[in-house]
Amino acid sequence: MGIDSINPFELPLLNTVILLSSGVTVTYAHHSLLQGNRNGTLYGLFYTILLAIIFTGLQGIEYTVSSFTISDGVYGSSFFFGTGFHGLHVIIGTAFISVGL
Repeated sequence: MGIDSINPFELPLLNTVILLSSGVTVTYAHHSLLQGNRNGTLYGLFYTILLAIIFTGLQGIEYTVSSFTISDGVYGSSFFFGTGFHGLHVIIGTAFISVGL
């Protein structure tokens, strides 16, 4: 059909590692907050925001290099629906954390 799927061991794997890393940094920030460690909380949130921005940028790159569009059948629709809502979730979370700082 002319649709080349994205190799999951390239950009998607990198984005997965970035997301897991941001989970570690926000957990570190949370534990620092519970212990009253203000610097640890700020550093953890800063790195979480940084990783979220990197993730969002790489997600945009993934969209531009894909060989299919949202109108290319079920694969394109599912891909852009799933990744789009997840990207929106990351953007909203980044905005909330940034405003909270």
